[in-house]
Amino acid sequence: MTRPLLNRRLAAFGTTIFAEMSALAARTGSINLGQGFPDTDGPEEVREAAVRALREGRGNQYPPGPGVPELRTAIADHQRTRYGLEYDPDTEVLVTAGATEAIAAALLALVEPGDEVIALEPYYDSYAACVAMAGGTRVPVTLRPHDGRYVLDLDELRAAVTPRTRLLLLNTPHNPTGTVLTRAELAAVAELAVERDLLVITDEVYEHLVLDDLPHIPLASLPGMRDRTVTISSAGKTFSFTGWKVGWTTASPALTTAVRSAKQFLTYVSSGPFQYAVAEALRLPDAYFDGLRAELRAKRDLLSDGLERAGFGVHRPAGTYFVTTDIRPLGATDGLDFCRSLPERAGVVAIPNAVFYDHRAEGAPFVRFAFCKRTDVLEEAVARLERLA
Repeated sequence: MTRPLLNRRLAAFGTTIFAEMSALAARTGSINLGQGFPDTDGPEEVREAAVRALREGRGNQYPPGPGVPELRTAIADHQRTRYGLEYDPDTEVLVTAGATEAIAAALLALVEPGDEVIALEPYYDSYAACVAMAGGTRVPVTLRPHDGRYVLDLDELRAAVTPRTRLLLLNTPHNPTGTVLTRAELAAVAELAVERDLLVITDEVYEHLVLDDLPHIPLASLPGMRDRTVTISSAGKTFSFTGWKVGWTTASPALTTAVRSAKQFLTYVSSGPFQYAVAEALRLPDAYFDGLRAELRAKRDLLSDGLERAGFGVHRPAGTYFVTTDIRPLGATDGLDFCRSLPERAGVVAIPNAVFYDHRAEGAPFVRFAFCKRTDVLEEAVARLERLA
């Protein structure tokens, strides 16, 4: 055959960096601080809720297309009690196979070939692939470190909007940088979206992982944004059950209908019994969410302090469970080479941030470590990394 087998839209996307680095960790026996998944399960009562649903036959067959009513109601209640956002669970909430499917379904539904999608780089790798599958053109706006945090250049964002711009794709708290967009930054985004009549998809899966004294502010809560924003979140990061793949969108009836039209031809439905369990998880008391943040804050500081002692430049995150580091103080400039050699040098695996950039040079000297691991694992990783000093 003269024609390549792989669709040309996906030709640039090979094996993910997560698969490569996880395989490297397994092959070398290294501590895997690359892929962002916890190494312990979430609350026992939530796991037991899933077992109970299985035994009672709830969700063992196809659940309703939009999601089970109990979960859709819990999601609507969560948005109202946490953020003052009112959503109708029947017409404005859609359950998906994790946030990744929600992102794919939203982009496939709302983007046509030739449309431009502005995304903040560095960005989660599925964003680029989903924009490509939808036939859109990805337009990156780069977050850059300044005074201890990664910041959004609002002038650069405004300049990136053209007559072909269809939507903005935002992620806050932001993976991989750990920055949390401020109210002022979000207000400027909202003003621009209203002015230029843009749709916005917001990936807010780390909403409960804001580690410092900052609020999580859903973009949909700002003036003019309720009916032009698709808000995405999931249970994986908040409750440490990433394998359950339960995500959701909240949006106006028109946007929800559009996203559902695409979603129904992807997985159709998924995670039946787990949906009932997540409905119970969303109703856990505030003490659970406060305890999760406190635990992750301590782990962030443990790893960040160790990375600083090892000689890295550390950008301590305000949210998520990732630390971005600068390898230039260690005499290195290429994060990909650095990460491929790190298991042999220190017995630890990390992720090079450059793979999350279109402008690879912008991300070349930065490397990401995950701290959603047991304390003893992080302590051992720190001890190994300090050999680099």
